[in-house]
Amino acid sequence: MRRRLLSVATAMAVSMVSACATLPEDPEDRAEALAVNDPLEPTNRAIYDVNVFLDSNVAEPIAEAYRDVAPVWFRQAIHNLLANLQEPYTAGNDLLQGNPGAAADALGRFMINSTFGLLGTQDVVAESGGAKRHKTDLGVTFAVWGAEEGPYLMLPFFGPSNLRDGAGRAADFFVEPTGQVFAAQGLGMINNVTMGADIVDTRAEHLDTMKEIRRTSIDEYAAIRSLYRQFRNASVQASLNGQKDSRAPQPGQPANGAAAAVPAAAGPSSAPAAAAPPKAAEGQGTATPKDSEAKPSAVEFVEPGK
Repeated sequence: MRRRLLSVATAMAVSMVSACATLPEDPEDRAEALAVNDPLEPTNRAIYDVNVFLDSNVAEPIAEAYRDVAPVWFRQAIHNLLANLQEPYTAGNDLLQGNPGAAADALGRFMINSTFGLLGTQDVVAESGGAKRHKTDLGVTFAVWGAEEGPYLMLPFFGPSNLRDGAGRAADFFVEPTGQVFAAQGLGMINNVTMGADIVDTRAEHLDTMKEIRRTSIDEYAAIRSLYRQFRNASVQASLNGQKDSRAPQPGQPANGAAAAVPAAAGPSSAPAAAAPPKAAEGQGTATPKDSEAKPSAVEFVEPGK
């Protein structure tokens, strides 16, 4: 799974970014960076520029070709298959967050869709009126346990994150169930294949959304930072309230939640999104002029299956 590769790379990236980051020299810029909990902003912006370049020249062209060539039914089947492989991981985090009902839904979906849904290529549970897919991860689990998010980070290749979510990704290497099973059975190649498929699936799904963010944002970096925080805060609150975050993406359909086109410009990682201009979302919950200028007002986003 992509998660296993990202976990190691994320740990290295967090260490690298933390080591080389510096606060802005200008007093006003420094104060603003601290206010939005982005003390590493100069380094983060430089990394974001590299991510955008790589995305525009590699990931986006591949995703466009995939969407142009593959029919919707095929892309939906691949998307469902990749999402189904993540259900055990979701269930484990549900249990760690104290949501056994949500964990039972995720495990039930995995077993039924894996058998009656052609290895998960069809979501027969949701189609028959059962539980819809929901998403959670170790970053949310750590938040439920009381961990603070820490400074905002823009990770090379992988996009928006923070110290808490980065630690969650690193820990994924040891706990992600399906990837561990494949590796133990000598089927590590499956992890590599699903990783590549997941990246293409996610990027193809959010081609239009990412273009809209770039078109409408005065400060694209600030928009993505704000949207990422809004999405992650909503996911944490949903878990704390015992709710399930069911904002799962559907190829060829409008997104319905807040979070994911960012992998596009930020790297093949999950990220944020919103259907309205960022509300007071940065730092301690107050919007800043820079972030309030970003207005991706015509699009909604969803976090892609990881």
